[in-house]
Amino acid sequence: MKKISILLGIIALTTINSCAERIIVNREVESKNDGKMLLGTQTLNQFRKEPYKTWFDEEYNRYQIDQSSLAELKKEKLNSYSLVVFVGSWCEDSHREFPRLIKILDAMKYNTNKMQIIAVNRKKESPAGEEGLYNISLVPTIIVKKYGKEIGRITEMPETGYLERDLLNILKKDNNSGLFK
Repeated sequence: MKKISILLGIIALTTINSCAERIIVNREVESKNDGKMLLGTQTLNQFRKEPYKTWFDEEYNRYQIDQSSLAELKKEKLNSYSLVVFVGSWCEDSHREFPRLIKILDAMKYNTNKMQIIAVNRKKESPAGEEGLYNISLVPTIIVKKYGKEIGRITEMPETGYLERDLLNILKKDNNSGLFK
C-alpha cells in the first residue's frame, strides 16, 4: 500500500510539473523583413550581443544624461520602484530610448533585477500576451510600478525630451500624491 501511495505521489508531482507554464527567456526569431528579432522576456545581456549591440552601444555611448535631473531622481529613490519595459528590437524609437534608459539606470546603480524587459513584434505582440495586460500600442513603453501597481509610463518618447526628467516627474507625482492619503 505504501508503494502505491508513493507511486501516486510521483505521478501527481510529474503531472503538476509538466503543466506548469515555462517562460522562455531571450527568444530570438528570424523574419524576412527584419532579420533577427527579439521576442518575449529578455535579459539585458541580450542587447549586448550582435546584431542588437551595434545600435545599443552607439546610443548608450552617445547619450548625455541631464545631471541635475539625475541627482533629483536619486533623491526620489527610483531604486524603490520596479520597471516593465516593452521594446521592439526592430523599432527606431526603441533603438534610441532603451539604451538611454539603461545608461540612466546604470548611473543610478539601479538593480536591473527589478526590471522586466519584454520584446514585441511589429504588431506589438509578445508570446505570453503581456502587451494586453498593459494595453501596449506603441514601443518603447516604460512602465513605473510601486508595490505592483502602475504609477506612470513613458510611451514612445519622453514628453520633456529627456527620459530622466519624465521619470522624475512620475516619481514626484507619486511621492506628492502619498502626502494626504
